[in-house]
Amino acid sequence: MTDARPLTGQDYKTLTLAALGGALEFYDFIIFVFFANAIGQLFFPPEMPDWLRTLQTFGIFAAGYVVRPLGGIVMAHFGDLLGRKRMFTLSILMMALPTLAIGLLPTYASIGLAAPLLLLLMRVFQGAAVGGEVPGAWVFVSEHVPARHTGYACGMLTAGLTFGILLGSLVATGINTVYPPDEVLAGAWRWPFLLGGVFGLGAMYLRRWLHETPVFAEMAQRKVLAAEMPLKSVLRNHRGAVAVAMLLTWMLSAGIVVVILMTPALLQKIYHIDARTTLVANSAATLCLAVGCIFYGVLADRLGPKPVLLVGSALLAVCTYVFYTTLRAQPELLLPLYGLTGFAVGVVGAVPCVLVQAFPAQVRFSGLSFSYNVSYAIFGGLTPVVVTLMLKNDPLGPAYYVIGVCLVGIATALFIRSAQRA
Repeated sequence: MTDARPLTGQDYKTLTLAALGGALEFYDFIIFVFFANAIGQLFFPPEMPDWLRTLQTFGIFAAGYVVRPLGGIVMAHFGDLLGRKRMFTLSILMMALPTLAIGLLPTYASIGLAAPLLLLLMRVFQGAAVGGEVPGAWVFVSEHVPARHTGYACGMLTAGLTFGILLGSLVATGINTVYPPDEVLAGAWRWPFLLGGVFGLGAMYLRRWLHETPVFAEMAQRKVLAAEMPLKSVLRNHRGAVAVAMLLTWMLSAGIVVVILMTPALLQKIYHIDARTTLVANSAATLCLAVGCIFYGVLADRLGPKPVLLVGSALLAVCTYVFYTTLRAQPELLLPLYGLTGFAVGVVGAVPCVLVQAFPAQVRFSGLSFSYNVSYAIFGGLTPVVVTLMLKNDPLGPAYYVIGVCLVGIATALFIRSAQRA
């Protein structure tokens, strides 16, 4: 029975290449947020109020999430009909080129309002690319390994995507260490984007060594691929799975966007901690997140995803509250508290295990991609804006937001089994 076989060397090679490629592409997508403060100063009018500049900068960052459904739905459609690997490789090129372009864009001082508009356009292209990348990667790795190792495979891939965030944090830390703030604004901020373009081309090369998934190859051979538009079947026959997948994605997006991506900039503004210190702590938190993704993925294989998500969501809520409430009085605890909170965010590594098992193979890519990307467009896209507005009234706004979404995750976890039967 193939489901009972152990992981082979080829499985580990596939997981490693997929995770490494995902890391390089995800770096391209998120490096923007680590230079949000510099980008805000360079791409918007200098007389604009600081809070509005921050809001608009995060708004452009969020635009990448808003267009994810379109890219994800189109790429998933062809992924279910033509093959996982082709779309898995195409997404890299669609990410690398706009990342290079951002590194070359003129600023507001040079071309006025055209600068933020061009920046917005590049984020739209990046969003379309990552819309196919993340769900495609989860489907790809889960269909290469025995079903009883789905949690480990998805956790490993999610850790790879997380490593892309860590790589972005390390590059941002290096830039802020080597260059003083005025030189970062003068042009050093461009280097991470130019480097990201090179990373993207490298990731595309790596994926030449991957093979089509055995699940898709068998469906193609048996001629049992989707007989109609895959998304139509998903919306007609798997609405319960879609609802659960969207709500769990909301929790995933809150953990990643608020705790990992937004917090460095928020720590600088709320607690006046310098950029280098926050980025070092963020690197530690992101590394802990990567470890947590694998840890929770393995636990999901052994215990099932429901108890893992119930306990993990509660732990994330507690850690986030302690992190934000302790720093004002004890900023010296930044590193250990951020590391612990990052590990708690690792519960998101168990989410894709649920998502890939919720849909049958014929429409798996489309079902997962639609649910994940629409949810991320709504919740991930609105999160930076909502959190920024909450900050105007309460510096604990980010913590309250994450806690609220964790409660949604706990409630949703109770319906995982029924969603899989939907």
